[in-house]
Amino acid sequence: MLAAMPDSAPSPLSAGGPALRDGGDACPGTLRLHRADDGALARVRVPGGVLSADRADALLAVAGRFGDGELHLTSRGNVQLRGLDAECGGGPAELLTAAGLLPSAAHERARNIVASPLAGLDGSPPVSGWLSALDGLVCGSAAAASLSGRFLFALDSGRGDVDALGADVTLIAAGESCFLRIGAEDEVFRIPGGEGPRAALLAAETFLRAARDAGAWRVKDLPDDVRAGVRNDVRAELARTVGAAAGPAVHRPRPRTATPPAPGPHGSPNAISVGVPLGRLTPAQWRLLTETARRYGDELRLTPWRGIVVPGPFEGEDEAAEALRTLAAAGLITAPDSPWAGVGACIGHPGCAKSLSDVRAEAGAAVGPVGRLPVYWSGCERRCGHPHGEWIDVVVTPDGHRISHVRGERRDPPKTVRDDPAALAAAVATARA
Repeated sequence: MLAAMPDSAPSPLSAGGPALRDGGDACPGTLRLHRADDGALARVRVPGGVLSADRADALLAVAGRFGDGELHLTSRGNVQLRGLDAECGGGPAELLTAAGLLPSAAHERARNIVASPLAGLDGSPPVSGWLSALDGLVCGSAAAASLSGRFLFALDSGRGDVDALGADVTLIAAGESCFLRIGAEDEVFRIPGGEGPRAALLAAETFLRAARDAGAWRVKDLPDDVRAGVRNDVRAELARTVGAAAGPAVHRPRPRTATPPAPGPHGSPNAISVGVPLGRLTPAQWRLLTETARRYGDELRLTPWRGIVVPGPFEGEDEAAEALRTLAAAGLITAPDSPWAGVGACIGHPGCAKSLSDVRAEAGAAVGPVGRLPVYWSGCERRCGHPHGEWIDVVVTPDGHRISHVRGERRDPPKTVRDDPAALAAAVATARA
């Protein structure tokens, strides 16, 4: 039975800190589901967030046949299906495999790749070649099958958007060359653009060799000396394989704040971008987005900010505006001044047993004026799916809702609001401003 819940063998570990864990990597996938209070959960990896209309149809079919019918976007541009019957066996995987969404059973949880959603649409270079090459290399590497479900690749078109997400291995477009970043280090390696995907896989495989002894799931969890060793090994291997074409290391700090595509038209207009309130799409909304994609470019790009870009081209601003009006009528975010812009939340109660509150309902009740900063509501201290960079953190605790301003690794002193919805909404609005 494919939907076995526990890990059969431990994986390298990661927790967002140096401490190790005792269990295996419990990140869900399509072949191994996660038990939630609202049923089993499947996480479908969508490298780069890129879906054809036909593959989008396949996801909706799986959600409707085996789950609650809705589709949930994740902070890595993947899709979660909820409310699945724990006894559904290999049914979802069979449909997803037939649609081309599960090219390798051994690598299904290792295919975590985010990409700049407007690449090739807003004047920045495309990264589609990198995406298909890297996904193929990952699926063809026996070693890469051991990457944890948390390990993340990022392909940045030079905008700095996904470079800011704290990936383990990042490629950044730079003309005919590209930069390779390992973890959050400020120093990057310059290599020919065509060598980028191979270099990214090399960095991941080098990490895995170091992680066996260090017990790390992610680059940031390696001890400092081990992380430095990984960088030196990658540098030496690049010198051997790329030779003189590999330039010297370059100082290029990672951007502190990730900037998602603003809702609305982009690229004159080559695309439209919409946000999804709390990342949850009804069957009707998903179907409308798929139909819109078919009408124009036959592609959807799911973003790491729980939004969707629909590439065109569109026949002028009027056609793009009409498509946006139709999507707005369906409840999607189509303009930056929407009260829902920048509002996010974990699944909360009753979907998650660890959540102390129905944070999605609370976030909806507190929606007010558009804030300068994004806000994320978490039902417990785990903060599943929280954003990166600068944001307002709302966490439910036994003592009330704790509100704090996060700036990367820094956090301002929190304010706690107890059992007063009006005061809570006011405090969140003030913090976001």
